[in-house]
Amino acid sequence: MAITAKQVKELREMTGAGMMDCKKALTATEGDFDKAIEFLREKGLATAEKKAGRVAAEGLVKVIVSDDKKKAVAVEVNAETDFVAKNEKFQAYVAQVAEQAMETETTDIDAFLAETWKFDETKTVNEALAGQIAIIGENMNIRRFQQVKEDAGFVASYTHMGGKIGVLVDVVTDVVNDAIEEMAKNVCMQVAALNPKYTDRSEVDQDYLAKEEEILTAAAKNEKPDANDKIITGMVKGRLNKELKEICLMDQVYVKAEDGKQSVSKYVEEVAKANNAKIAIKGFVRMETGEGIEKKEEDFAAEVAAQMAGK
Repeated sequence: MAITAKQVKELREMTGAGMMDCKKALTATEGDFDKAIEFLREKGLATAEKKAGRVAAEGLVKVIVSDDKKKAVAVEVNAETDFVAKNEKFQAYVAQVAEQAMETETTDIDAFLAETWKFDETKTVNEALAGQIAIIGENMNIRRFQQVKEDAGFVASYTHMGGKIGVLVDVVTDVVNDAIEEMAKNVCMQVAALNPKYTDRSEVDQDYLAKEEEILTAAAKNEKPDANDKIITGMVKGRLNKELKEICLMDQVYVKAEDGKQSVSKYVEEVAKANNAKIAIKGFVRMETGEGIEKKEEDFAAEVAAQMAGK
């Protein structure tokens, strides 16, 4: 029988298990919800998902780079507490997830979770995750991953604070040596520290720029109502450039610049010239643990009261 999206949604709401797992369970049991729930429990998915209501905002970002530095991946795996994030079993598991992500052909997280787990081919990635939740005792989540490939250069990496932030930088270059690899590492550290949104201005959405110009123009006219169009245009241009210097990596002031003024772009050009090389920073990936996840504020007294009341 055909399994509908509504059925999958209902089973997901009942068990908290993943969409793909719910569909698999319903298919295997011909749409019988009771049997589907048993199927999920047998796989360890439904019991693990009892913890799914708890916010997993801690965890670890892991980066892996191939030996030839032509390919790399960054993954974020979350847990509920920093204590678990520092646990050796959790860290070993995250390293395995990174290895799986290094080899996957998909970019979709749901498809990734449905893949066969390379360390135990009787399980999917999601089933292996459920097993880890049962072992470690906290809600966990494979949140995201991203591969970077570069045949015309190499991929540089940097990990900050033991996995709080992970960075990959895609470097196109016709020369690879220690000086250029050091430059790439420095650019990775720049990305970690200043959190740019774009590599350069060519990536900035034109609709965003148009809206910013509109806002800045209105602000400038309110500030100087008697100014002519030339002055207003100059004010807007200056303020927009200042903003772009903050959000575009290549326009940012290089954090190690001795004069406090040199841009990342000029720093890369300087290293390229010194090594008779052609270098371009093609892109970057920056992942910060728990970024954008709303952490639940725990009320310890209320939690104890609820437990005493048998809730």
